[in-house]
Amino acid sequence: MYPWSLVKRVKRCWDNLKQWLSLNFPEAEATLRKGVTEDDLEELETTLNVQLPLATRLLYRFVDGQEFSSSSSSGGAADGGSLGLIGGYSVYWHKVNVYLLPIKEVIREKINIMAGDHNTISKNIVVVAVSAAPSSEKMFFLDCTNGQLYTDNKSSHQMLPCVPESLVCINGDQQQDAMLLWLEEHGRRLQTGAIKVLREQDNVKSISLFPEIPPLCSVSVTNGVQVRASSVFMPEVSNHLDKPPVYSYACSIRMSLMPTFNRRHQSSWQMYSRHWVLRADDAVIGDVDGEVVLVKNPLLHAKEEEFFCSCIFQFPTSNLSVEGFFTFVPGSLKDPKGNQFEVNVAEFPLKLPDYIF
Repeated sequence: MYPWSLVKRVKRCWDNLKQWLSLNFPEAEATLRKGVTEDDLEELETTLNVQLPLATRLLYRFVDGQEFSSSSSSGGAADGGSLGLIGGYSVYWHKVNVYLLPIKEVIREKINIMAGDHNTISKNIVVVAVSAAPSSEKMFFLDCTNGQLYTDNKSSHQMLPCVPESLVCINGDQQQDAMLLWLEEHGRRLQTGAIKVLREQDNVKSISLFPEIPPLCSVSVTNGVQVRASSVFMPEVSNHLDKPPVYSYACSIRMSLMPTFNRRHQSSWQMYSRHWVLRADDAVIGDVDGEVVLVKNPLLHAKEEEFFCSCIFQFPTSNLSVEGFFTFVPGSLKDPKGNQFEVNVAEFPLKLPDYIF
């Protein structure tokens, strides 16, 4: 029934993901469910009146998505969870953490969608992944007819493909639907360190989709302060069909004091202001000055790990870059210990990616 080459490829995909999880995020590995039977898949297809692509069927034969319960998660699904295999991002009040649905939830989600007002969603589409966080609704839909994976804007349900169209093929000897390609690419990013498991401010671990390595992550050191900056496209709050369109990006700014740097023996530095320069096609389209609006004046301490803060940029173009600088005060704003100094934020991209997670 299944081409042997496809069976081996799907097994390799899951083996790579499981190996990485076992070494870096065993808590998430523990949520992976045992694969389903052919009878289970036939029940899904009969109930939903769809025919899953072969690669997706095989993915579920090996692993039936993820299971969340109070015993498998430090937070559990009730408060958004943090163990999603796909991971996510957090910016202001907006938190995303995406996990793979087991087929019982695929059925339930599809029934709920068809019962609601979702006229733009095809009957051949099933939900395969969702964000567990209550502060954001983010879903991924597999089109069983063409094999493409989509995500949507929550206000208008406009669909965006998550995998390059040219790679998707659900017929012939070299079948590869978008869900398989998506998981393979995600595994590659995890294994190469392009994305990592990070601890949030509440000490909860999760897979962060903010890029960690160049060229998608910039790194600069100025006056002993290292700044790493990167962005993630936010399809759930973008609207590419609007006039003008709206493309939204979550940006991560991670600051730390270099251990070998000693600025007059100060133990802390506090951010006072920021300056951004935004470019599109090498032309400056924005130049922003002002006191800090990222968070409430970040305070860096010696011997601490990175300080994380975030912001959202929204623009009518999908290919931009951002750079700038922050102004710091030695000591604190209430008790300054010296003159202000600037810390550079090297240029980093804001662009519509080939793969959307």
